[in-house]
Amino acid sequence: MFHILVVEDDKNTRKYISALLEEAHYTVSSAENGEEALSVMEREYIDLVVLDVMMPKMDGYEFTRVLRTTDESLPILMVSARQLPADRHRGFLVGTDDYITKPVDETELLLRIRALLRRSQIAHEHRIVIGDVVLSYDSFTVARGEEQFQLPQKEFLLLYKLLSYPGKIFTRIQLMDEIWGAESNTGWETVTVHIGRLRRRFEGWNEFEIQSVRGLGYRAVKKC
Repeated sequence: MFHILVVEDDKNTRKYISALLEEAHYTVSSAENGEEALSVMEREYIDLVVLDVMMPKMDGYEFTRVLRTTDESLPILMVSARQLPADRHRGFLVGTDDYITKPVDETELLLRIRALLRRSQIAHEHRIVIGDVVLSYDSFTVARGEEQFQLPQKEFLLLYKLLSYPGKIFTRIQLMDEIWGAESNTGWETVTVHIGRLRRRFEGWNEFEIQSVRGLGYRAVKKC
């Protein structure tokens, strides 16, 4: 499940885009301006940013410029009412990956997001291959040779998230928010339970391992 950050100062537009993305099965966080967006990114792992240009405190251009000093690969889609070529040029010069004008066409927005995720290889074929192991996002299956498991949705999404970013440490709260949703009433202990199930299920598989990082959370390690 891919995590998208919507940065938009207009409350109604922010809710509209967030709802559209959630309906398309993305995990969504939101921020009112660039400063708040940077704070969100300090505590949550984001796969793509949908970014308004004209905002108070820190506008979209400045946010992109600051972000690109530390992260050159995170996909950014600027959304703006400004339609002049000069505005688009400025967006690309500071480092955005794509630019779409308001009013937003829903289908076009979703297609552009899908294309950006594909180009960044985050959503590459919705499959992860580790040696002889294949995780298929579309069917929630994990296969190795003649062995194949169709996992419960939450277990699969948890494993897929960890193996999408091998070596990266995710806190329990981050995983809880991304897999179960920030509004879930389920406690973070659920993550520990699901990690335990995954470890038992794939015990003896040498292709990957889920490691606990004391005081921090979990990470997946590819071994081939």
